[in-house]
Amino acid sequence: MTQAPHPILERAAANGVALEMQGAVAVVRLCRPAKRNALNDALIEALRDVFQNLPPEARAAVIHGEGDHFCAGLDLSELKERDAGEGIHHSRGWHVALNAVEQGSVPVVCALHGAVVGGGLELASASHIRVADESTFYALPEGTRGIFVGGGGSVRVPKLIGTARMIDMMLTGRVYDAQEGERVGFAQYLVPTGTALTKAIELATRIATNAPLTNFALTHAMPRIAEQPADHGLFTEALMASIAQAAPEAKARVRAFLEGKAAKVQKN
Repeated sequence: MTQAPHPILERAAANGVALEMQGAVAVVRLCRPAKRNALNDALIEALRDVFQNLPPEARAAVIHGEGDHFCAGLDLSELKERDAGEGIHHSRGWHVALNAVEQGSVPVVCALHGAVVGGGLELASASHIRVADESTFYALPEGTRGIFVGGGGSVRVPKLIGTARMIDMMLTGRVYDAQEGERVGFAQYLVPTGTALTKAIELATRIATNAPLTNFALTHAMPRIAEQPADHGLFTEALMASIAQAAPEAKARVRAFLEGKAAKVQKN
């Protein structure tokens, strides 16, 4: 019996965000290639809806962009004049959407190529792993356009590259290429042009085999531990380690390792 399409996911696809399951991996595609996948309000809402309504069988997710670019940032053709209050609420709407990516139910891998600019970089920084191909370039042109980041970039991007580098990008319009981007921390993986999505799905497929509670600890507890005072972080670590190890799946995996049934770590 064919399952009826989810109405929320159907609406998201109509607004530029399509979802396809590949095994246990939810592959999420930005599909506004004619606009270089620029972000408008409808697409941001669609992204929120997709990550808040992932299929229950999803154990990891991949985000990629259709066409020649991952995402060229805010669709400036839809930029409206807002008073301060309206601007705050608009920005907070972006925060909800990108928090659904970063703090959702599964780890997220971004496959990057071409432009990763402005809001596109803010979106990429909300993922947990970033794979860039050699065509990728990064920029934050908001500063030279008289505006400011509003999708969480001031919180997330400095955690990747440091505050000084982000300020430099916004003050001067500096652009990082793929090699520089990997060196400073924008991406954890650098691959040949045209292969980022393949690598991202490969990583997500591997991640999906992890114990779900361990993946949850890594994506939810680890970032919080990193921001806590050392003593608080150590206590939180002890709690999380105890919870993760008590899960039935974790016990089965440790037992398999002790009995010599699990693969040993080897150098690639």
